[in-house]
Amino acid sequence: MTARTLSPTLDRTGPLLRGGFASAPVWFVLGGVFAVAWLLVELDGGAFMTVSNLQNLAVRSVALGLVAVGQTIVLIGGSLDLSVAYTVGMTAVVASFVMQGDPDRMVLGVLVTLALGVLIGLVNGLVITGLRVNAFIATLGTSLVISGILNALFTNFTGSVPRAFQGLGYNAVGPVPVSVILLLAVVGGAWWVLRHTRFGYHLYAVGGSEEAARLSGVRSARVIVTAHVLCSVTAVLTGLFLVSRLRSGAPWVGTDGGYDLESIAAAVVGGTALAGGRGTVAGTLAGVLILAVIDQVFNQYEVNAFLKTLIRGLIIVGAVALYARRTRRDEAGL
Repeated sequence: MTARTLSPTLDRTGPLLRGGFASAPVWFVLGGVFAVAWLLVELDGGAFMTVSNLQNLAVRSVALGLVAVGQTIVLIGGSLDLSVAYTVGMTAVVASFVMQGDPDRMVLGVLVTLALGVLIGLVNGLVITGLRVNAFIATLGTSLVISGILNALFTNFTGSVPRAFQGLGYNAVGPVPVSVILLLAVVGGAWWVLRHTRFGYHLYAVGGSEEAARLSGVRSARVIVTAHVLCSVTAVLTGLFLVSRLRSGAPWVGTDGGYDLESIAAAVVGGTALAGGRGTVAGTLAGVLILAVIDQVFNQYEVNAFLKTLIRGLIIVGAVALYARRTRRDEAGL
């Protein structure tokens, strides 16, 4: 079979088969988690189904949600990115350092950080595809380099962002926070790219089988590099959101939030396969919300931090096991 006959299948079936209702089960799970959390919080005397609480829940999901969208993209392509947490921290300090509280420098600060994100993504992608370095090792190395730069140049809060920029973290359009609108826009844009563009078709193909995709004429290296650039850009958006909330850049905001592993966890809970070739950003958004709702229950009952980690780990392992079982059944045609 020639590359000409293989290409249409690789280009178009992956997203169409996986993108439509593939994320529906996790949304049902989210509904169940939401109902149980509502009951548990109310039993303890808390307020769950209020406008203010739902707004806070949504805003708390923004930072992880943004970077998890990017992580989903690289995971679908069969890669991953462990440098996102340090990219978030680098963005926060660089943005506030460039802006220095001056509204006239706001656009410059955003452009500089976006350029930085593109550079980090390019480095990750080119090391992985050009030098054939494992994605885990390559992005871990990038994170160590960024960590060294942060530790050498920034030791505390740095600079400040103007009041106008703080609106990203605190303003709302009616009852909907601006940051939530940003998250929904990013999710919608990523969904469209994965569902309706050649890059999206090729990404699923490369994640499913890089060798088959390459033999079909797909430039797998270009696809992986692009995926990593997009992932780093979403990490930049997370950093910009966090610095708008903190009003000043702190180099530890990314690592303290654990956005490297948390973004992978959210994607996996949302149905993205670690092996690549399967996943949706809609499912990832549901995974982010599931983790946020569970965290609220933990906070309501003042659960020990170590126990929180244990329970979240069990949830993630359970999700991986369930999706792996479903994948095997799908492949067996059951």
